[in-house]
Amino acid sequence: MTFPTDISSIWSRIDQIDPIAYGQTRNYLHGDVTYLSPYISRGVISTRQVAAAVLSKGYKPAQIQRFLQELAWREYFQRVWQHLGDDMFDDIRVNRTSLHSAALPSAIAQARTGIEAIDQGIESLYQIGYMHNHLRMYTASLICNIAKAYWKLPSQWMYYHLLDGDLASNTCSWQWVAGSFASKKYYCNQENINKYCNTQQQHTLLDHDYSTLSSMDCPEALIPSERPLLETILPETNKPAIDPSLPLHIYHPYHLDPTWRSEVPSNRVLLLEPSHYKEFPVSKKVIDFIISLAGNIEGVQVFCGEFSDIPNAYQVPAVYTREHPAFMHIPGQKDPRDWMFPSVTRYYPSFFSFWKKASASLHSLSESPLQPASV
Repeated sequence: MTFPTDISSIWSRIDQIDPIAYGQTRNYLHGDVTYLSPYISRGVISTRQVAAAVLSKGYKPAQIQRFLQELAWREYFQRVWQHLGDDMFDDIRVNRTSLHSAALPSAIAQARTGIEAIDQGIESLYQIGYMHNHLRMYTASLICNIAKAYWKLPSQWMYYHLLDGDLASNTCSWQWVAGSFASKKYYCNQENINKYCNTQQQHTLLDHDYSTLSSMDCPEALIPSERPLLETILPETNKPAIDPSLPLHIYHPYHLDPTWRSEVPSNRVLLLEPSHYKEFPVSKKVIDFIISLAGNIEGVQVFCGEFSDIPNAYQVPAVYTREHPAFMHIPGQKDPRDWMFPSVTRYYPSFFSFWKKASASLHSLSESPLQPASV
């Protein structure tokens, strides 16, 4: 699987979605998934655009509920972050302190668990920056609930490599697996992995009944651990040339929408702040992907530095960006994101309580106008 960065290919991928097949096969490693997550996470396209594009083909919401729910999960996690702020990065509902380690099992870091699907998934993560969602859950379960390692550093390790790295989805999903954002922990066994990954392995670390998995001691193969070096190396860039007579439009790693305020003459800057990546590091592959996606934004200048280092940033008529919890420090007007359910803003302790409220407005979503990016 590859992830092109030109807007024409991205919208072609949206046009190819089969929401019925997605709902039936998405859990399988080679199921009919959309491979749109990197573009949604980076704000090139929105969940509303994707949902509206599919609904515009005549599908009824009830026909494609599973597809719409998966889009809504992303929105739900973003709302959780809006309400919890930095508290999202600690145990949300239940304190699941480390039972064995606060580090990453070396067998995971080296893709040597002996479970073919998981090891291949980790190799894919390293090579192309992507891992199927079911494999992410299997990997997190093996780390948190079998190796009994605390979720925080492993979640940072996975986020570091993901092209679709979304701090809200990644953090909340790891906590859901670990049981700190759910009523119970998530377990998988080898039989389940074989079913969804088309493997036939036996006698692995996970080749047990579910009743056994929850009471197992940490297997010896998962005891050695390490703390992987997670460091972002940003490219050197010149300071952007700013016309002080024009407004300043700030893009960031989660806001790369080429249609946003595109009709307004402005200074356009993709801001990659060292302070952000010191707290939330990502790989060079991820940085290169972000910069390549920014190529869809006409006239954008890439700047690796802090907002305060942009020349004339405080002399321009106005500063605009899009709201995001990681970038609230950027001054000026923060436009709302393109939400599927803009009226569902309160905090819900579970996705399905959120969905119950959100699904009532699906009819308006199907009638909402599309705003496709120009190709």
